Amino acid sequence: MSETVDSLIAYCRANERACPKPTLWNQLWESLPDRKRIGLGWELPAPLIPAAWYETPAMLKMGRLEEHIKWADQHGAIREIAAFLRGVKEEDWHHVGE
Repeated sequence: MSETVDSLIAYCRANERACPKPTLWNQLWESLPDRKRIGLGWELPAPLIPAAWYETPAMLKMGRLEEHIKWADQHGAIREIAAFLRGVKEEDWHHVGE
């Protein structure tokens, strides 16, 4: 099955998922192609971890993950990112309300 941005985002939001837990989310972000350092930050913003994790609402985490998925699509890595995200065990996802 060919992956689309919309189908992957829908999968990532099913079961009230917000984003992978910090270690896995960071692995995903580090695997995204063409990230560039700009000053002290990155052209593609990093996951909302670790200091921001407890202060950031689930909706903002969902938005940042969506940004990462769209980046993957624009940079030819949607298949790899989809395989990674679909391989994350349910207990390794952060869910809304947790």
